Amino acid sequence: MARAAIDRAGELRLDSEKLAQLWETGAILHFSSNRFDVTKSESESAQSDSSIGDSYSLTFFAAEQIAAKLASGDFSTGEKFFLGFDGTTAYFAWCTEDAAIAAVKAEAKKQGVPADKLIAELPPKENFKTLREIGDDLSDAEMGLAVHAQALANWHHTHQFCSRCGATTTSAQGGSLRKCDKDATEHYPRTDPAIIVLVKDKDDRILLGRQKIWPEHRFSNFAGFVEPGESFENCVAREVGEEAGVSVDDVIYLGSQPWPFPASIMIAFHAITNNPEAARPDGQEIEEVRWYSRASMKQEILNKTLLLPPGMSVSRRMLEAWYCADGSDIADLTGGERWSS
Repeated sequence: MARAAIDRAGELRLDSEKLAQLWETGAILHFSSNRFDVTKSESESAQSDSSIGDSYSLTFFAAEQIAAKLASGDFSTGEKFFLGFDGTTAYFAWCTEDAAIAAVKAEAKKQGVPADKLIAELPPKENFKTLREIGDDLSDAEMGLAVHAQALANWHHTHQFCSRCGATTTSAQGGSLRKCDKDATEHYPRTDPAIIVLVKDKDDRILLGRQKIWPEHRFSNFAGFVEPGESFENCVAREVGEEAGVSVDDVIYLGSQPWPFPASIMIAFHAITNNPEAARPDGQEIEEVRWYSRASMKQEILNKTLLLPPGMSVSRRMLEAWYCADGSDIADLTGGERWSS
């Protein structure tokens, strides 16, 4: 999800007239109620192997097509966000709420009951999928646009009012900020830093943990949010100690990845522990921990007792890099799957 291929062209955000002109000729993706409008394109491999399933790409619309969608009454008015410019085409997101979902939420609020169950009972729109469902299929350009759009939509949805005076706010500068309608205070999207760490011992085994809420047999790296006044390195040591019971040193930065669920940036590290025998789950967030060599990981995947994180996640890429460092074949790691939501 760190992939991106479209220039965000921040200088264009300051020219509202130019953005309005670009909208009329731009490529517009539609994000509605946490799902993207997509096009299904069954690959040759999927046709020969029904277990692989369909693949998807983002659908891009012209301005007149978006106008027709709005006129249908199936979606809220929504907001327009500028995503970038590649020198030829300007890219935008039209972020709305599905009218049927909005009606269910309103009724649930009226009755004082949770809306999630009622929303789940609505017939699905087959051409709308979550980023978790389609992420493994997207090109670099599509991934960058999708992550940008979802992160903006999440933030705008929850920041409709000024945190200083309580007045309403309005999207400005192509969606890159919101401005208070009363005192003109500018509010900018927030990103929450979180670390994710591959814990190793001196024998190059890795320690993985399992959260209670995950699908059966899924194990992954340890992760957690950076607290106020805390460095990334201190956060790594604290989170690993809290969740897995071991101490770490030699904390080395690997890379980063946006994670708009709803507003994080994952900063990836690997670290070495000198007390592997102390590993134990915290019993709260982590219910089980396991040490893996390359041989044991390969065998558990074959036995279907280990399910790795899906391919679009930085955690999966960290595991792949470790596994292949000694020349092992990445094809052994067949334990990924699509997220269902």
